[in-house]
Amino acid sequence: MTGPDGLARPPWASQDPLLREYYDTEWGMPVFDEAGLYERIVLEGFQAGLSWLTILRKRPAMRQAFADFDPDKVARFGARDVDKLLNNPEIIRNRRKIEAAIANARATVALRDHGGLPELVWSHRPQTTPAPRNVADIPSSSAESAHLAKALKAAGFRFVGPTSMFALMEAIGMVDTHLVGSHRRGASGLWDG
Repeated sequence: MTGPDGLARPPWASQDPLLREYYDTEWGMPVFDEAGLYERIVLEGFQAGLSWLTILRKRPAMRQAFADFDPDKVARFGARDVDKLLNNPEIIRNRRKIEAAIANARATVALRDHGGLPELVWSHRPQTTPAPRNVADIPSSSAESAHLAKALKAAGFRFVGPTSMFALMEAIGMVDTHLVGSHRRGASGLWDG
């Protein structure tokens, strides 16, 4: 869809100014640091069953509630913290997702003895990226996202299925699903336009 600024964006990124800003500045850009990857894995888990716009609207409060997604701090959360989070109207209050965020922080910390979260995630980068010409050409999962989900689950992560891990791979530039000809195609610098 072509916006008032003359730039084409996918339908999901054209619905709201917050989505447009996210698409134009953040989505598809490489994330290599542990805290950044942990945050995005957690947010993909929270997104299950919800719109990404809901996640973006709640992200500032989620960052505050989850100690800026510092895995060391969140790994120390206990039952009182869970209760506090469940009573916080500014965030998504789903016990299973909150407990998964804490479990994922603990798994992130534990992975440091085995190369770390960035190494695990980025070791699943495919050799090629999709080249969609229209929205129908964009896959929702891949063999690599299925392998990443399996590896994360084996390391103790929760809410990390093949579809949510493909969304993660898109969000961090590991795959480039910007439409061919889009002003954002190749923006990650990891793939040719």
